[in-house]
Amino acid sequence: MKRLRDYTNARVGLGSVGHSLPTRALLEFNLDHARARDAVHLELGPLGIEAIEVHSAARDRAEYLRRPDLGRRLDSASQSKLTPGGFDAAIVIADGLSALAVERYAVRTVAALEQRLSEDGWRLAPTVIARQARVALGDEIGQRLRARMVLVLIGERPGLSSPDSLGAYLTYDPREGRTDAERNCISNIRDLGLSPDLAAYKLWFLMTESRRRKLSGVDLKEDAPALEA
Repeated sequence: MKRLRDYTNARVGLGSVGHSLPTRALLEFNLDHARARDAVHLELGPLGIEAIEVHSAARDRAEYLRRPDLGRRLDSASQSKLTPGGFDAAIVIADGLSALAVERYAVRTVAALEQRLSEDGWRLAPTVIARQARVALGDEIGQRLRARMVLVLIGERPGLSSPDSLGAYLTYDPREGRTDAERNCISNIRDLGLSPDLAAYKLWFLMTESRRRKLSGVDLKEDAPALEA
C-alpha cells in the first residue's frame, strides 16, 4: 500500500485504530473536505486579461448553486455585449464550481492554446469571462457570436484530492439545446493532473479536427500523437 500511495493522492492504505481511522487521516480528510467546500463557494476574482465579461441569469452564488438551469443562460444585460462576427471559434472562461481552478490554470491554458491557433490562422472571437456559469452557457454565447465552435474552460466540481481541477468543453456549431453527447471534454487540467501546456495541445488537436470534420462529441476522438519529451 505504501508503494501505491507514492503514485496517487487517493485515500488508500490509511490504516486503522480499532474500528476508526487514525487521527492524522481523519484530520486530513476534514481539511480536504473544507477546501472542496471553499472552492465551490469562492467568487471568481480578476484574471488580468482583456475580455468581455458576462453573467448568467443566476443573480448570486447561492442562487447559482440552487438553480443549475439559471446558470445555463445569459442575463438580459449580457446579451447585448456579444456582437456577432463569424468567428472560427470562441473561448469562454467560466467560474463553474471551482473559481480556484480558473484563477490558477485558465489563463495559462488559453495563452498556450491561442499561440497554436494563431499559427494556423484561426479567427478567434474576443475572450469571454462568464460568471455564475454552467457549461451549456457557452452554447448561447457561441451562437450570439456566430462562432463555428465554442470552447468553455470551467472549474470542475471539486473532489477531496482536487479542489482546483479545470475542465474544457468543446462544442461545434454551438446553439441552445445542445446535449453533452455533442461536446468533447478534457478534464483534470492542473499541475498535479494534465498540465495546461499539454491540455492546450490536446485542445488544439480537437479543435482542428472539429473544424475539418464539422462535428464534435462522441464521434470525435482525442487521439492526438504523443508530444516529444
